[in-house]
Amino acid sequence: MSSWKTIDKKRTKIRTLPKLNFWQEVGKVTGGTLFSTTVLSISVISGGLVGLALSFQDLPDVRQLRNFFPSETTYIYDIQGKLLAQIHGEANREVVTLNNISPHLKRAVLASEDSHFYEHRGIHPPGIGRAALVNWTAGGVREGGSTITMQLVKNLFLSPQRAVTRKVAEAVLAIRLEQVLSKDEILEMYLNQVYWGHNNYGIQTAARTYFNKSAAYLTLGESAMLAGLIQAPEEYSPFVNMKLAKQQQKEVLGRMLQLNWISQQEYNLALKEPIKLGKIRSFQGSALPYVTNTVSQEIVKKFGREALLKGGMRIQTTVDTNFQKMAETTIQKWHRTLKNRGLYNNQMALVAIDPRTHFIKALVGGVDAKKSEFNRATQAQRQPGSAFKPFVFYAAFASGKFTPNSTILDSPVSYRDGSGWYYPRNYDNSFMGAISIRTAMSLSRNIPAIKLGKSVGMNKVIETCRTLGIMSPMIPVSSLPLGAIGVTPLEMASAYATFANYGWQSPATIIVRVTDSSGNVLLDNTPKPKQVLDPWASAATLDVMQTVINQGTGKSAAIGRPVAGKTGTTSSEKDIWFIGTVPQLTTAIWVGRDDNRQLARSATGGGTVAPIWRDFMQQALAGEPVERFQPTSKFPRPKAN
Repeated sequence: MSSWKTIDKKRTKIRTLPKLNFWQEVGKVTGGTLFSTTVLSISVISGGLVGLALSFQDLPDVRQLRNFFPSETTYIYDIQGKLLAQIHGEANREVVTLNNISPHLKRAVLASEDSHFYEHRGIHPPGIGRAALVNWTAGGVREGGSTITMQLVKNLFLSPQRAVTRKVAEAVLAIRLEQVLSKDEILEMYLNQVYWGHNNYGIQTAARTYFNKSAAYLTLGESAMLAGLIQAPEEYSPFVNMKLAKQQQKEVLGRMLQLNWISQQEYNLALKEPIKLGKIRSFQGSALPYVTNTVSQEIVKKFGREALLKGGMRIQTTVDTNFQKMAETTIQKWHRTLKNRGLYNNQMALVAIDPRTHFIKALVGGVDAKKSEFNRATQAQRQPGSAFKPFVFYAAFASGKFTPNSTILDSPVSYRDGSGWYYPRNYDNSFMGAISIRTAMSLSRNIPAIKLGKSVGMNKVIETCRTLGIMSPMIPVSSLPLGAIGVTPLEMASAYATFANYGWQSPATIIVRVTDSSGNVLLDNTPKPKQVLDPWASAATLDVMQTVINQGTGKSAAIGRPVAGKTGTTSSEKDIWFIGTVPQLTTAIWVGRDDNRQLARSATGGGTVAPIWRDFMQQALAGEPVERFQPTSKFPRPKAN
């Protein structure tokens, strides 16, 4: 009596219900008059729809569904593959192929929604007649009579308004669609399109939300519960009302038993199957907000906002979750410490970069992402103060006219800039006379830095900054070497990382790779380093910056291994920095206030920020081998120009 239909590529067989003597059933209930009327109505509908299919010229062209790509959720992962965030617009969806959906789920949905799916050609006249009878008897809409194909075209092309004209259009489009796509293609599209509640569109996101598993592994009991949600997902949701969800599950299983698609034993076991719910995932916050927000900004710049929200991207970041959380914990701890020392309302930012790849390893944009989403690591333009000086010293070394041991005069000087005179001074208002460039850097003397900038030309200093990726407006005035410009912690960390790699640079990035949902590579950020700085001048800059740690203002950053770094303190202590590097890791830390007011008197990069840097780096480098910087003798010295 029964026939078999294949519904997936694994040739899972479904037993169909023996053909019902539908009209006898109707006659028993309603009598001859209603029976005749119903037969006449269905005859008109069945015969007329073919003509309507030709006459509805203004309906959408279903052939476009051959190339239809529904909106999909974008997923962001850490470098180890741990999910950090999912980003989507209205529809939270992950598309899967039909053969990656559990056969139980396919049978449950067909039993519940359209048991004759593989027999009809888009519409099922007996189903329409039965729905008309039920609705007439009930005095209102109780049953729709729509096939899965009709539901699909309604969801994709038509409004949800209940009207005869829409129902006719639905039927016409369903007939057309069955001529364009195969049954399996229609079912796959339907299961990926249908709404399952709690902002889950498509079976894969529904399976992950309700049962924390892929759609391929849904059990019979879980499948029946999901199929029971389709008509009223939020009302029947097990998260909202488990009792109603179980009732719907029982109805679906009963229908499957009636159709002989499952046995009595399978029915009994499915009803007793324990249901272990997952959790509602849509619009959940990110595990690492500063990281995922930075990723989103990069993606929008590269592909546009629409692609981020609907493109179904799989984004692997450069950040390890545990490493990032360690950085965030360190910042939060020191925020409290500084507050206890009188630095009220302080904000902080940290960026750590691997100089060998320019991959961002940690990025902390503030003390608490929940209280402020403003990312100070990438968006705050703050003055670097003396942390700018290495760019000046590099330009001097690259000119071929200076070495770390060259002598420069630390003495009073004045310059005419524009309409006025500029009288630079050192932080302590003293002068040291003739000193080496190494000493000038280690003690962060202002006048020697200005003199070096004047000697090589301020435009050369600006050119160096542009090469290093610092794009803030700069004017070649006498005070430029003292860092009176706006930069981000990310820019500073990236620039110092280029020194640490002896002038080799790749664009700093927080993204390793981006693929679409099918695995096709959209963006590959495998490092492609270019030599952008002179290697000898870079090594010389690292050399004098090591003296900053060993003998100068950065002694508090010493960690028992070679470190090159520089302190930064602006006038009135509004911005204080420490940027330092070892061969494996470059880290920039900034402390300041969002209102740009003074932190506290005597707050300096060396005294206040260097200890924070030391704390972070000791944790970050635990277990890492000690590496030394290359001496300048390893590289040819540039000729004087």
